[in-house]
Amino acid sequence: MNAIPTTPPRPLDVTALFPQLAPLARTATRLHPRPGSPTPHDSSVGGPLLWPARQPWPTCDKWHEGPVSPLVPVAQLYARDVPLLRMPGRADLLQVLWCPSEHPPEYKPPTALFWQVAAEVTNVLAAPPKPSEVEYDCYLPEPCVLAPEQITEYPNFLALSEELQEQLTDWSVWQATGVVDDSYETDPEEFYMNEVSVAPGWKVGGWPPWGLTDPVARFCVGCGTAMNPLLTVPTGEWHADNVGWAPYEDQALAERDKGQRVSNPTRVQISRGNNLQLYGCPEFHSHTDLIQ
Repeated sequence: MNAIPTTPPRPLDVTALFPQLAPLARTATRLHPRPGSPTPHDSSVGGPLLWPARQPWPTCDKWHEGPVSPLVPVAQLYARDVPLLRMPGRADLLQVLWCPSEHPPEYKPPTALFWQVAAEVTNVLAAPPKPSEVEYDCYLPEPCVLAPEQITEYPNFLALSEELQEQLTDWSVWQATGVVDDSYETDPEEFYMNEVSVAPGWKVGGWPPWGLTDPVARFCVGCGTAMNPLLTVPTGEWHADNVGWAPYEDQALAERDKGQRVSNPTRVQISRGNNLQLYGCPEFHSHTDLIQ
């Protein structure tokens, strides 16, 4: 695929209907992973890392059935490709790794973040260690190159004030636009959720998905500051029954193929088809993650 993936515009301007949403807009960067052969010098999902040969490779000491196991690469993001991604000091490269197993009590793969100054990595580790055990192959991402794209998002319905929630459930407002399908008449907020609020797929920043739990702020264990959404690791780029978020270049194929071969090029599956949401401290003291 040579064309740069582009998200179609939303079916309507939701801030024209609900002006209170305008100040809640956030920019997110959809990563649009595609099968490829990334190098350590590329931003990627599941690709090789620009890892200093002298820096110890991170391991997981929480493996519940065996010895300490090396972590596996999840994502590598260069600042030049995701300029909205804040990094500490002179760092211009974020590397995300995890253990390919679901650890209790949350039953999710524990993650680790590393920040590098790319120019200082002159001796790259050629052969990273492989994990000693892999509980689930779905936590071994297929190597993918990225095509980052900035989009605008609005909060998940559950994260809105009661006043805004009430406004969004007024079917007459949506119906008057003439572009909202009658299937949403009994649950007009579903149109907001599905079509105009939070984008699915791999992304940096923006608004987090909610649904398994109510929205809960995450706070840094080091300084107590509220954390910001950092990276969303999804099960797929869009849902098979709603291809509106599929890039122009994928929509025809997505309509024909209701499976996950098109919508999930990384082959990652998060706990029964959910998302793993990473949050970071704005002062870079710590990070956390949860499944949504």
